Amino acid sequence: MTTLVFTVVAYLIGSISFAVVVSKLMGLSDPRTYGSKNPGATNVLRSGNKKAAIATLLGDAVKGWFAVWLAIRLADQYGVGDGTIALVCIAVFVGHLYPVFFRFKGGKGVATALGVLLGLNVWLGLATLATWLIIAYATRYSSLAALISAIFAPFFYGLMYGVDEPFVAVVVMSMLLVYRHAGNISNLLAGKESRIGSKAAGAKKK
Repeated sequence: MTTLVFTVVAYLIGSISFAVVVSKLMGLSDPRTYGSKNPGATNVLRSGNKKAAIATLLGDAVKGWFAVWLAIRLADQYGVGDGTIALVCIAVFVGHLYPVFFRFKGGKGVATALGVLLGLNVWLGLATLATWLIIAYATRYSSLAALISAIFAPFFYGLMYGVDEPFVAVVVMSMLLVYRHAGNISNLLAGKESRIGSKAAGAKKK
């Protein structure tokens, strides 16, 4: 029962879509109506409002970190192990992808995945973030940076901890992230993918 409670709470935390919430609070168009129609920081940036994009990025990352941090902090008190922590990692990530509060239409999970990795280990998160930054800076493609980071994240975890339950969770998240970027992969191959910072028609700047 305790594992179920931890998992459900993590899913509900993940279901808070900061792209939608922040955009509404700042008077911007719903990010699900312009650009890639993805409720994430990169698409919010297409509105031209950098503050909204940063707030979205931080919110989505913090919710991933908080769910994992809280589970780890309470693990001993409630007698749960790595298996429960792994489920929490997946649950908060899936909550972002398929949020119950927003008709199960969520983002692609890059920032939330980063938050989860930071919650598991700060150095794991920073190594993955560095990978994203390097690729994003070199190519200006957020999606390509996310895909490559997703591939490296399990590798980084394996080097630090080996194969255990949370490692499996990281692999599952990476696979889901790649799946959610299927359209981006097609656009990259066709040379149609939007670069970071490009404006989108239909986005309203405050």
